[in-house]
Amino acid sequence: MLPSLFNAPSPLFSSRGVDLDFPLLAGCLALLGLGLVMIASSSSEIAAVNLGNTHYNTIRHLIYLAMGMIACGVTLMVPMADVQKYSGHLLLIAVVLLILVLLPGIGREVNGAKRWIGVGLFNVQPSEVAKVAAVIFLAGYLVRRQQEVRASWKGFFKPLVVLLPIAGLLLLEPDFGATVVMLGAAAGMLFLGGVGLFRFGLMVLLGLGAVYALVQDPYRWARITNFSDPWADQFGAGYQLSQALIAFGRGEWLGVGLGNSVQKQFYLPEAHTDFVFSILAEELGLVGALLTLALFVFVAVRSLYVGLWAERARQFFSAYVAYGLAILWVGQILINIGVNVGLLPTKGLTLPFLSYGGSSLIICCASLGMLLRIEWETRTCLGSAEVEFSEEDFAFEELKHAR
Repeated sequence: MLPSLFNAPSPLFSSRGVDLDFPLLAGCLALLGLGLVMIASSSSEIAAVNLGNTHYNTIRHLIYLAMGMIACGVTLMVPMADVQKYSGHLLLIAVVLLILVLLPGIGREVNGAKRWIGVGLFNVQPSEVAKVAAVIFLAGYLVRRQQEVRASWKGFFKPLVVLLPIAGLLLLEPDFGATVVMLGAAAGMLFLGGVGLFRFGLMVLLGLGAVYALVQDPYRWARITNFSDPWADQFGAGYQLSQALIAFGRGEWLGVGLGNSVQKQFYLPEAHTDFVFSILAEELGLVGALLTLALFVFVAVRSLYVGLWAERARQFFSAYVAYGLAILWVGQILINIGVNVGLLPTKGLTLPFLSYGGSSLIICCASLGMLLRIEWETRTCLGSAEVEFSEEDFAFEELKHAR
């Protein structure tokens, strides 16, 4: 497979040079740049006191960012036909990783959760791989069984037989947030794949019932009740959310200035990971927070349009992958920001492109590369169900943009 990457047509080496969807790329690069600035600001005090190096987390984030750019470049060069061909293998790898992380001596436990596998100086989070692998697998299934999915209960429930055990493995870590995001993306893909409204409504009801059953656990129920009124126990269970809300309040309209956050000085735990948006709001104010949110909306909507363009070109696998990746991003954005502003209970989900975190950042960059590849294949009609191209077609001819 690897030799074929350098021989197949690629948006990095086309007759037009580097031929990418620059609006989507620019939006994601802007978020990555903003994320780097906020990581440098929000982690400086903690790194200085705990590690003796103000820039420790910034340097690590730069390393993750470089690895993410490499992952983006690799996925840019992989034809979507190959992604579809090896979708089952990718899902199997994800399942193996989810099993390994639960084994004693392999998975690393942090704050009571086993979500990481140590690889040298870095940690790999299998749930990040599993979410994307599930999207790719389901996209392939929707293409292969499109009529069955639309017309019968059997076609509707078959993918759930695969996805529900994966959700079970995620809950064993436990990682409730990743489970909700993955199943939410699967539900969205099934709906866009043509599942009837009655069957889709039943699936939503079953999902809500499952969520209700899960939150009956005393630990999860306590987190929900604490989130609804964090000030009732602001120095105990409601401490994180209380400090996050204080950060928003201190930011007012224009913020206290970049680097001038008080909440990052050991008041707000996880200031550079789960609650980086709170620090951003404190330092850049409501205006900065809304502009950042607008940038997220642009990236999400543009990604959905990539799926729409692929569907119009009859590249259905690529379309479903684009839809699934966009829904994953939207889900994480809504949950993370919802947690930061007190609309949702605290969940350990990072903010795409912005939060500190190796696996999350690398997978986001790889997903971006896949979306850019889908847009390029759609625009050049490469992989169309009705048009076939050979390598020679891309050597001398000038490619015309459809838009």
